[in-house]
Amino acid sequence: MKIRHVRAIAVFGIALVALTGARGSSGGGCDNSSSSSSSSSSGGSGSRDDDSAGSTGGSLPGGSGADKAARDVTIDECKYDVATKNLTAKITIDNSGALDYDYNVTMKFTGDAGSTAVPATAMKTGITVAAGSTQTAELTTPYTGSGDGSEYTKCEVTRASRS
Repeated sequence: MKIRHVRAIAVFGIALVALTGARGSSGGGCDNSSSSSSSSSSGGSGSRDDDSAGSTGGSLPGGSGADKAARDVTIDECKYDVATKNLTAKITIDNSGALDYDYNVTMKFTGDAGSTAVPATAMKTGITVAAGSTQTAELTTPYTGSGDGSEYTKCEVTRASRS
């Protein structure tokens, strides 16, 4: 094998290590851990949303920051308010961290499978929660349907962020 072939192989090897990242012998990620993991919440949207109004959840889009913010949100109540003709979700945000955060939460209102309810969305921004405390908030959106609103039996957090 000629010296130019050896150099070419050495350069290729260095480029390969540089592009893929040098990892420890444990085969883990950049933090040298032995395995990587992803988190998923089987209880719904990453929120603690088990209430008597029958709220449900799904997986949240976004990265780990969104997942952390969503885990801080609990849906306390999800209903149609006859007096105001609004779809209303009452939530509690639990900031167990060491920093104060401003939360932004987006909620989707839906009905049971087979329901004629057209999904509706409510959003609330700037919910300030001090470190180590909780804050309640109410998200509302006008009901535009022609029925009595009873078809909206579920709600879920579709997006949550904190800064």
